[in-house]
Amino acid sequence: MTRRYWNINLEEMVKAGVHFGHGPRKWNPKMAPYIFAKRKGIHIINLAITARCLSEACDLVFDAASRGKQFLIVGTKNKAADSVARAAIKARCHCVNKKWVGGTLTNWSATETRLQKFRDLRMEQKTGRLNRLQKRDAAVMKRQLSRLQTYLGGIKYMTRLPDIVIIVDQHEEYMALRECITLRIPTICLIDTNCDPDLAVISIPANDDAISSIRLILNKLVFAICEGRSNYIRK
Repeated sequence: MTRRYWNINLEEMVKAGVHFGHGPRKWNPKMAPYIFAKRKGIHIINLAITARCLSEACDLVFDAASRGKQFLIVGTKNKAADSVARAAIKARCHCVNKKWVGGTLTNWSATETRLQKFRDLRMEQKTGRLNRLQKRDAAVMKRQLSRLQTYLGGIKYMTRLPDIVIIVDQHEEYMALRECITLRIPTICLIDTNCDPDLAVISIPANDDAISSIRLILNKLVFAICEGRSNYIRK
């Protein structure tokens, strides 16, 4: 894997609050190598290590994107949802930002069935067929469509399992992470000081509670994916 320069600035990370971890009572001892110090009752993340891990992650997604690989971004908590949706749109990736439905990946055949149902309902809505149904039937269909939009809207164009999954907040998205581990899908995880750094292919130690921190990390990864995609198109 070729190493590249991704303009990862320590001062920029400090301004975004990437270095703020959790309090010592919540920490995972496996995170000790990633912690620089303890200040005012919270752990401070070593940003030099964060920069190195983020650079490695950018190299990985660049190489994958330049080979036409597909990405899934997962982040369902309120502070991450909007940033995840924007990142997915910009990088032309799939995303889950509302709720992770158990078996989304490990029971892919069932997910495909739900996705086909979702596509069919969207087509019926676009053609006006739903409006021609009886009011009761139309209401049932519209509720079903709304529910499918919430849970599957970010993966509606996904036709196969992703090649790489990017996860925001390992604790919050543990179910998604376990499915990736089961299927041996490489993961890039944004991890705070209460997480296990050994579960992902690349773990990026960073504040997973601040919107600015989440956005900065995702923006760097998105830029690398976009660069890789443009390289793939030129080929």
